[in-house]
Amino acid sequence: MSFRRRLTLAGTAAVAIAILLALGTAFAVVRSELRGQVDDSLQTVADQRTRELMITREVLGLELGASAPGTLPLIRARLAAPDEPLEGKVRYVQLLTPDRVIPPADAKAQLPEDKRATQVMASGAGSYFSDVQLGGSHARVFTKAIEPGLAIQAAQTVDEQDEAIDRLGMILALVGIGGVGLAGGLGLVVTRTATRPVRELSAAAEHVAKTRDLSRRIEASGTDELSGLAASFNTMLEALDRSMRAQRQLVSDASHELRTPLTSLRTNVEVLAGTNGSLPPEERNRMLQAVAGQLDELTGLVGDLVDLARDGEPDEPLEPVRLDLLVSDAVARARRLHPGREINLLKEQTIVDGSPRRLDRAVSNLLDNAEKWAPPDTAIEVQVTDGQITVRDHGPGFAGEDLPRVFDRFYRARSSRGLPGSGLGLAIVRQVAEFHGGSVRAENAEGGGARLRLQLLASS
Repeated sequence: MSFRRRLTLAGTAAVAIAILLALGTAFAVVRSELRGQVDDSLQTVADQRTRELMITREVLGLELGASAPGTLPLIRARLAAPDEPLEGKVRYVQLLTPDRVIPPADAKAQLPEDKRATQVMASGAGSYFSDVQLGGSHARVFTKAIEPGLAIQAAQTVDEQDEAIDRLGMILALVGIGGVGLAGGLGLVVTRTATRPVRELSAAAEHVAKTRDLSRRIEASGTDELSGLAASFNTMLEALDRSMRAQRQLVSDASHELRTPLTSLRTNVEVLAGTNGSLPPEERNRMLQAVAGQLDELTGLVGDLVDLARDGEPDEPLEPVRLDLLVSDAVARARRLHPGREINLLKEQTIVDGSPRRLDRAVSNLLDNAEKWAPPDTAIEVQVTDGQITVRDHGPGFAGEDLPRVFDRFYRARSSRGLPGSGLGLAIVRQVAEFHGGSVRAENAEGGGARLRLQLLASS
């Protein structure tokens, strides 16, 4: 069953339950009100007749019972005589004694024998309502004890009330059925509109799965949860699209960059293999050195590509890193590799959460870039303070068209195309910075030269 259908059924069921509860409550209230009016009327009549009988007995000194048969006409005269048979709103009143039933004058007893009424009459306390059938009519009966051995019963047919209640029940049932049907129809329309982003999301996901086209987007203009889900899906597609484009660009650039050293390496190897030892020793040594250099260049390029391809979690967990000490080790290593180069280090104690291996690679790349461009007789200036690493050289600086693309993969400025390198060093620096939630910036320093800033989040 589809999500939209389940949502429609759930909404319709909830509305149907609410409608049925409301209609059932209304039916019960109206039914109780109609029955209550009859019960109140019967109770009022019974109380009134009881008071009249008590006054008559006290004034005339009458006795109610078999021992005083002469009093029956007077007692019956106090009981209102109904039409024969009991119909409509006419109320029938009779008395119960231990040995007889005293109906109204000119009438006969109409209520059936009732054991409970006999018990109430004998006890002289209590009252209750009951329902009986009189000549095919539904009647409501109120029985009340007057004193031990005497009780009064008042009755009235409630066919009119039953008909009204039945009509009300039929009307409410029709209203309920119509309300449930209307709720189902409106629920279908509402859920169709409300789940439109879900359908579009599903269609977009199926489209991407079938075609691998990541340019598909979903309209998300609202502020509700579904619109937020659609916006998140669009963001995910954009991220995947950028990642796929970057991957394709990386493969394309890598294949281009690998082609040159591989071709040169293959040529030298083929020359060495084809000479069968006929080359002079000097020429052979020169070619072997060239092969070794090309292998080193190829190894470095592959290592850079592997680092760039790691776009997820590092191999080792993040940990507190003394950035000033890490930079000091990188500077010391650079001084050993370039003994004639002066490198000035100004540092403050700084702790960051990061990957020591990746941070060390980024600092080494910054130093290698400065070494490449700094004139031999100038110093490289390195500063570490408040989570920021600044490396400055006194070289030619960045050209205007190169400055925005310094950290792009495989980008080589015109002036650097004759120098060794693959154009991946600064791209790795940017990747490391972004991985640690930081940033990297390139600028031309005052007085000449280039300045690179790697900003990280210092630990508190």
